[in-house]
Amino acid sequence: MEATPGKTINELEIGMSAEQSKTIAESDINLYAGITGDFNPIHINEEYAKTTRFGARIAHGGLIEGLIAPVIGMKLPGPGTIALERTVYFKAPVKIGDTITASAVVEEKLVDKNIVTIKLKWRNQRKELVMEGIMKVMPPRK
Repeated sequence: MEATPGKTINELEIGMSAEQSKTIAESDINLYAGITGDFNPIHINEEYAKTTRFGARIAHGGLIEGLIAPVIGMKLPGPGTIALERTVYFKAPVKIGDTITASAVVEEKLVDKNIVTIKLKWRNQRKELVMEGIMKVMPPRK
């Protein structure tokens, strides 16, 4: 399957946006723990997690952060985009069953350097901000 190249810097406009949603399942947390080796009991042990301030297991921050990957890599700018830098701030926990919408908005373009700054937000099904950040990417040149 051949991917259609993403948008070039000249095709991108300030304010363009894209998003994608996913409901976090127990299997997502277990698979992420297995892939990364992060078996912190706050993520994988319900009895332990009940004793924490969250009262239940929470998803790994990296798992939730990773939900932006298909937005950037497949939608905005899309295939061929190279991530250069990302800063993320964790605002609230994500629990099993939460539906997270990861969104991206073009904030700035440096045409001479082929670099785009994108504002990132992750919200749960109650529209609560769970993460936010900024990402710099290099869109494809086609």
